Amino acid sequence: MHINRIEQSASNKDEILELLRKVQTLSITPEEALLKLQTSPFVDLDYAKVDLHRGLRQGIGEVIYGQNKTPEQIVGIVSAMRDKGLKNILVTRIAGQTADLLVNAGVELEYHPIPRLGIAVKDDSRPRVGSIVVASAGTSDMSVCEEAALTAETLGNAVTRVYDVGVAGLNRLFDKLDVLLSAKVVIVVAGMEGALASVIGGLIGAPVIAVPTSVGYGANFGGLSALLSMLNSCASGVSVVNIDNGFGAGYIANSINKIGL
Repeated sequence: MHINRIEQSASNKDEILELLRKVQTLSITPEEALLKLQTSPFVDLDYAKVDLHRGLRQGIGEVIYGQNKTPEQIVGIVSAMRDKGLKNILVTRIAGQTADLLVNAGVELEYHPIPRLGIAVKDDSRPRVGSIVVASAGTSDMSVCEEAALTAETLGNAVTRVYDVGVAGLNRLFDKLDVLLSAKVVIVVAGMEGALASVIGGLIGAPVIAVPTSVGYGANFGGLSALLSMLNSCASGVSVVNIDNGFGAGYIANSINKIGL
């Protein structure tokens, strides 16, 4: 058994339980089990300390925020995680050139240019469960939407996309009301004045995660107007993440969607 093979799922916890059962049945000694648990809780690359036990603590492995890291640093971090057996490694906010460098370094990578998100060592063997809907006010919000949707899908959730249904044409939204009503959690992505989150929050009973985007003209203040509108929503059940934080919304939606599953 390889305790360092920590995947972004509950399987790592299963490995710990199996290890403890082997101690219980005297298949291995407590000292041998302790050594396995202590081996490489992180990898020190000088510029980064790669957390290999995050999946054990939180159920989801470390996610790499690529912005402001050099391509070489990202290659080093992803390679270290891959070499320790991790799969479905999310790398957010990376350019196409960085994705090319990862592939040239021998990393199996699925790259999505719109959200600038990569999934290294992708494993689709787990069934996707529950129901998350990602809704956008406009097509201009799609990069943030896709970051949220791909994050949630990589973490094992069934995701439905409902794009370009903003308040400028609510008839488009009502056409998808049955989809929204069947969701366990809805991520609403909107820029400009950010009104869509309140509208959907007033129509459905499921939790709404509102994501303000920096899309909009000058008085949008880089997403601040949408953020404040969402924070001041009069619709109950609306929570808000930071501006353009699609990853954070997808991560939280995963936790909500899997309650009781």
